Amino acid sequence: MRRRLLSLLLLLPLVACRDEGVRAPFAESRTPPSLDVRFQPPAGWAWGYVKVGDDLVQRYGVSAPRGVARGQILILPGYGESAEGWFETAADLNGRGYVVWILERQGQGGSERATPWRDLGHVTSFAPDVTATRAMVKAVIRPPQGGVGARDPFVILGAGDGGLVALRALEEGVLADTVILSSPNFDLADPPRSKTELIRIARWARGLKLGFVRYPGQAGWKREGPDGFGARLTHDPARGAVQQAWRLANPDLRMGAPSLAWYAAFYDAVDAVGRDLKRVRTPVVMLDAGQDVKALPGPQRTVCAALPRCVETRYPGARHALHLETDSVRAPWLQKMDQVLRSRTASPPAKP
Repeated sequence: MRRRLLSLLLLLPLVACRDEGVRAPFAESRTPPSLDVRFQPPAGWAWGYVKVGDDLVQRYGVSAPRGVARGQILILPGYGESAEGWFETAADLNGRGYVVWILERQGQGGSERATPWRDLGHVTSFAPDVTATRAMVKAVIRPPQGGVGARDPFVILGAGDGGLVALRALEEGVLADTVILSSPNFDLADPPRSKTELIRIARWARGLKLGFVRYPGQAGWKREGPDGFGARLTHDPARGAVQQAWRLANPDLRMGAPSLAWYAAFYDAVDAVGRDLKRVRTPVVMLDAGQDVKALPGPQRTVCAALPRCVETRYPGARHALHLETDSVRAPWLQKMDQVLRSRTASPPAKP
């Protein structure tokens, strides 16, 4: 395997002379032609950037309800997702009276890239994502009283591996009234190799500064590649096509398979989160999909059981992307979020 990886490196094109602008963050994206209005930017949507120290610039967006806000929610998307894929959900939450913030992950969406290959999800650690989340809450969102005890609630939603970032941020002191984990990923259901071997290879490559290559056989973004519906992330063909439509219209949003270093960073984050779960005193609401091809159910149950205050709801007929599912699934999922935002007693008291 190591020889194969080294051979791949020899085949990599020279990129030193490429325009460094390809790595730069960007804000405004082009709305795909003929895109249904429900998938377009919510009214008043605005973009911004957050940067902490030497970390990469990360893009965020925000939209507010028309009247007086009843609370705020920060969404941390999963791998490969840009904020554009969450526009319908943001608009729905705005309609229920909430300010919605979406912080894109490092090296994804409109955020700055670490390599000249923009469709390569490459990071060496999830720590900058956690740091950016802390900065968003403290310096940008600034919920009253740190988000706890104020009249209007502040909630963090972590989707997929964004759930790791959300939990790690709590373990490092971020305050929120409640955290919602939507199809959280604590172990990969679709690794390109056995877990033990993948971790060994990924950490070896990262240690040699070679972690920016993909695992052999995994590809970058392809125009003919499956959309969310084809990849079995949702049962809804229209919603499943949304992210791909934005990628077709905006090459900078395109994402393929992650780098080897990303896999190492993912499993590092899993280990770090698992060590400190007892420190999370914030109520956690875990919303899981019963037909998930990305996240394994066993680790979800284990994490929820280890958290001092966690309730789990599983939607048996749902696929991984709950925010893109059919109305029969998405409506109760959205209603659950509304209930969480309305009540600080949505989660049980601390476990004995």
